[in-house]
Amino acid sequence: MRDIEPLDIVETFETPLQISYNWDYTSREDRIQRLYSLGKKLNWNVELDIDWSIEYPGITDFMFEFENAQWENHKVYKTWNKEKRIDFLSDMFSWYNSQFLHGEQCSLLVASQLCSCAPSYDAKLYAASQAFDEARHVEAFNKYIRTRLNKLWPVNRHFKGLLDKILTDPRWDLKFLGMQVILEGFALAAFSVAKDATEDPVYKNMIELILRDEARHVAFGITFLKDYIETLSEEEQYDRAKFALEACTISRKNLKPFALWEHYGMGVEYTEDYQMDPPHWIQEKFQSTLFTRIMPNLKRVGLLREEFIPEYEKLGIMKYANSSDDYEVSWEELSKPL
Repeated sequence: MRDIEPLDIVETFETPLQISYNWDYTSREDRIQRLYSLGKKLNWNVELDIDWSIEYPGITDFMFEFENAQWENHKVYKTWNKEKRIDFLSDMFSWYNSQFLHGEQCSLLVASQLCSCAPSYDAKLYAASQAFDEARHVEAFNKYIRTRLNKLWPVNRHFKGLLDKILTDPRWDLKFLGMQVILEGFALAAFSVAKDATEDPVYKNMIELILRDEARHVAFGITFLKDYIETLSEEEQYDRAKFALEACTISRKNLKPFALWEHYGMGVEYTEDYQMDPPHWIQEKFQSTLFTRIMPNLKRVGLLREEFIPEYEKLGIMKYANSSDDYEVSWEELSKPL
């Protein structure tokens, strides 16, 4: 964790990438073209379409009272006064939004990679439009954290491992899978939960605009992957399905604010036990929402293989596989004016 400082922190690493030209400029995917056209039509401006002048409400009484009731049995938390509890809840909100910012930067980098390595004309165009969307999301979360939360947390190391895997894998379709199904599914779930957990109108407006973009991104990924996966060999399909399982395992077990707990003197054993009984409302809602988005999408693209079902059952997320997937989007909803 660190307070905001005007410093550039740069990490570099090599990413093998197989670039492809496509000399056939014929559009063959009507659905992808429609999503691309919507993206062009509904671009929004972080500075102009969000009213940043509205005063930040901080931790509202609603959030404090609800969280206070849930955490009252925690042996560390219950010893704190109200001021420290509010600081903790504020830091929890900034921790989650810091992870959102880090994830959006990864999505920006992956989208830029897909412009080079996506094989089709339609996919290259859409990847370019998505790169602009992701740049806008990075700008929005960065501005929100800097102007309203004033605290940036480092990326969760388990989350970073997943991001690095997506960025450094040379296979373009695994990048599609990692970003469009896993990361964007994560975004749809996490942003929705975070929006419900705050009464800041600026945050709600920002997230609503971002969610419109994310819904298009997930629909694009499923559209492109559902037919392509069928063309892969048995070994290749197994490899992609294994990666999906690994990503879900990380998301289920390790996307938790360990650094926050440690900063406040909470042992992991306490917080892990707490989240199981009674369940912590934000974390539990996030987990259930996350997998109601990811699992049916994995099923739609053919990556919930029979041999991996016991592992998903152990994670407690196989029950979400029959939820509605994000392929059948509401075009009316996606087409609404900003």
